[in-house]
This record gives sequence, structure tokens and C-alpha cells, in this order.
Amino acid sequence: MSTTTIPDWVIREDVRNTSAYPVTPATGMVKLDAMENPYTLPEPLRQALAARLATVDLNRYPDPTAPQLRQQLRQVMDIPERHGLLLGNGSDEIIQIAIQAVAREGATVMAIEPSFVMYRISARHARVNFVGVDLKPDFSLDEPATLAAMREHRPAIVFIAYPNNPSGNLYDAEAIARIIRAAPGLVVVDEAYQVFAGASFLQRLDEFPNLMVMRTVSKLGLAGIRLGYAAAHPDWIAEFDKVRPPYNVGVLNQAAGEVMLAHHAVLVEQAERILAERSRLYRWLAQRPDVICFPSDANFILIRVKDAPGIYAAMKQRKVLIRTLHGSHPLLQQCLRLTVGTPQENDAMMLALEQALADAA
Repeated sequence: MSTTTIPDWVIREDVRNTSAYPVTPATGMVKLDAMENPYTLPEPLRQALAARLATVDLNRYPDPTAPQLRQQLRQVMDIPERHGLLLGNGSDEIIQIAIQAVAREGATVMAIEPSFVMYRISARHARVNFVGVDLKPDFSLDEPATLAAMREHRPAIVFIAYPNNPSGNLYDAEAIARIIRAAPGLVVVDEAYQVFAGASFLQRLDEFPNLMVMRTVSKLGLAGIRLGYAAAHPDWIAEFDKVRPPYNVGVLNQAAGEVMLAHHAVLVEQAERILAERSRLYRWLAQRPDVICFPSDANFILIRVKDAPGIYAAMKQRKVLIRTLHGSHPLLQQCLRLTVGTPQENDAMMLALEQALADAA
């Protein structure tokens, strides 16, 4: 007998057999599980943002072309007019748009794994084939395996996170370039953490007509406004634009983006503070004999411990929320991901981790 009021045949079986994307409640916790910028905005900037949002006509649909926001993105992020530009409700939506546009029968989407889970989830929801190519045990790119998989499966899209999430590392740029040249379709280089890495393929768009560079402003400190963007040859963007929902970036999102891009230096300064804390946290982790920590070019650090689920639970009990990745991929056995927070948050995390490890010894 069915345990739901919905008839079994109405919802797709693959949807019924999966779970929604998990978000752990964080009230009262030191929240270091989601790679967010931990810093709030300076008070004068908060006031400027409030004043701008107060002028928005909420009774009107947003302009789908978002001309002012697009122009600021091009100027601040150095995206020439000759490149097409696609806006999304976060980069999650851009992933969905790109996959939906290629989702014909028998189509394949490929990604390097372990990586951002939405590549796989979005492919599954679009009912296209998904092929994951494993990294090496040290989380470096397995170029021969990737090239072989492309020859075998001829993917319409290959997703490469640069730096990668959850391992945090940058792959060899020329290895990625060789993969782009060999790819039969589009290669999406996901640069969500570019502000922390200082490396980008954006300046190489002219070199690769089958390259799309995707970013988000979430890691800059604007996760709440849900704004992603992607640059590529105009031919790709024109096709993806046909799939994009007509009013996908709301008027408040656009207005907030315009204000914040006009004060981009504030966000960059916050990123520099995060980088300094990342170095401090990494040095502390690296000297511990009970922790293996992996180098990071992002705003988080991946570590391996003896009992990741136990340590996660012990830290949560101490009101520090991190992310356990144990069980999500064979290469992530006993792994935890630590978002870099403020100095005070990082102190609390280090103390909780030290206590949890001591209790587990």
C-alpha cells in the first residue's frame, strides 16, 4: 500500500527514489559547512543597499536583459562585449539550463569526480546519461582517463570545477586546455571560487570556441541574492538563452547585484581576510599527526581523519557545523570539509576539532 497520497505512476520513479538536497539547520551553530563568506557588509554599504532596494518596483517583472547588471559584470569581471553573457539564479540554474539545452535522447554529460554534486543531479533530472571520471587519489586530474572517457562517450558537456569542490585544488591549466581541445562538445569550467584562487580561464575564451566559464557571486559574500553568470561564444549563449526562464533573475537580485558590484573592492578585501585565515587554519591542521589536510585554493580545506562521521557528530554537539563527505565518493572516505570563517569562528572550530579528536583517540 502506498505511503503517499500521490499515485505511484504520477511522479517519476527516479525522483521518488531520491532525496531533496540536504541543508542542515544551523540556528545557534558556528556555521562552517557551506563555503559562505562569513563577513557581513559595512554599515554604510548596508544603508546604501537598503536605499537602492527601496526604489525597486516590486509590482513589475524584471527586465530579462538586466542591462545595468550585465554592464557592471562586464566591467568589474573584465568580460569583453564580444563574448556572450548568461545570467542565472545562482550557478545551479546555469548548470540546469546548459544540460536542458543538450538533453536529447542518448545525450551524455560528463564531470570530473568527486566534484560539485549538482552536475550529476541536474543530469539525472534531465534524464541524460551521466559519466563521472575519477580523480587520482591525491585529487589531481587524471588526464588520460578523462580523454579516454570523452572518446568513448562523446559527451555534449564536460564540467570541470576550477578550483574543485570539495578537494579545493586547482588542476594543471594546460591539462584542462588539452581536454577542452579534445572535447567533442562544450566544456564548462566552473570558477565558483575564483576570487580565492587567482586563476581563471576567462581570458582564454577566444582560444576555445567550445569553452564556457561559469561563476557565481555567492562566494564573494552574496550567497543570499542567488546570482550566477557564464561567458562563452555568443552562439552558445544564444541557444542557452532559449531555455532560460524568462524572468529568472528578480528585480531585488538585480538591484542588489548592481550596488555590490559598484563596491566590489569591499568584497575583495573580505576575500583577502579569508585567505589569511585559510593560511592560518592550514598551518594548524598540517602540524597535527591525527589529521591529513589537502592543499586548498578555495575558501575551505578538505581533511581526512580516522572517524569522520564521529568527529562531525562530536563537533556538531559542540555547536560547530562542518560538512562530512564520508560515504559520498570512494575518494572521500573519512573526509570532512571545513569552511574558512572569521578568526573567532576558526578558533571555535579548531578547539572543537581538537577536543573531538582527543575524545576519539
